[in-house]
Amino acid sequence: MCGIRKILLAIAVGLIVLVGIPVGVLTWFSLRPIAAPQPYVLEIKPGRAFISVAHELEDAGVVADSRALRLLARLQGVDRGIQAGVYRFAGNNAPLGVLETLHSGKGEMLSCTIPEGLNAVEIAARCSAAGLGRNESYIQLLQDSNFIAATGVAAPRLEGYLFPETYHFAPGTSEATVLKTMVAQMQKQLTPELLEEAARNGLDVHALVTLASIIQKEAANDAEMARISAVFHNRLHRNMRLQADPTTIYALDILDGKITRADLRAVHPYNTYVVFGLPPGPIASPGVVALHAAAFPAEDDALYFVATRDGGHYFSKTLREHNNAVRRYRQQGN
Repeated sequence: MCGIRKILLAIAVGLIVLVGIPVGVLTWFSLRPIAAPQPYVLEIKPGRAFISVAHELEDAGVVADSRALRLLARLQGVDRGIQAGVYRFAGNNAPLGVLETLHSGKGEMLSCTIPEGLNAVEIAARCSAAGLGRNESYIQLLQDSNFIAATGVAAPRLEGYLFPETYHFAPGTSEATVLKTMVAQMQKQLTPELLEEAARNGLDVHALVTLASIIQKEAANDAEMARISAVFHNRLHRNMRLQADPTTIYALDILDGKITRADLRAVHPYNTYVVFGLPPGPIASPGVVALHAAAFPAEDDALYFVATRDGGHYFSKTLREHNNAVRRYRQQGN
């Protein structure tokens, strides 16, 4: 009986040793960082098998053993939970930390900031400069009627519908996804309350975004946007031309913003010195404040405004007052 106990004890000790050694080795592997020979960028597309990810990491020198990494991932319960994305590994990386990164989905992102008032071509240039695709591809999509329809924009162009803010995308994100994300963000801003108030003021969605884009380009600061909106609403109600310089600049593609008297007489759908009402569409991407101002104009009887030296505008109710203000501020400018 004593002999049997000794045999069972020996077997138990043997099993502990046999199990303990692999566990110890795996624990040592999981926590021991190794230095990759050079920074490595790993791209994981949706649906990719973890076994191929593990092999790639071993080949790149990020981990020492792909089989041990797979076993560790299985024990951690993350072998089927890695997130698609682009990940950069540099310096020392412990396998456990590598798995945590892949499971968290916190991969490398590219940032692109779109300020208010940029037009679609300028936005495309910013995105491509940030490493998000090719400028030529953006330009093609901006002119593609099928793509525009797929974004949900009920307009012939995407101008004005690319919402300005800071975006973060994974490297390799397609140009189409970037544009659709910006359009979706604009659509979030067009709340039922905003659209209802715009409708009360005679503006549908497209007219709202168009007017907001002009306000965005005219205003020197957020505080005066509602008053500028009031001027344009007053002019529209009186069937007066808007006479907004930014629309003429957009029509003629004058990059330095200088307009001559001949420019003001140029016949073009976007030249509001010639045409009545709003132009056919937006001239830039308006921000939240401009959108709100277009729908909620200030209670103001002004019909004119002129830029002042302090970066704002002087508002007038009569043409005589406006002409006097123009002369006064031009003299101050000289």
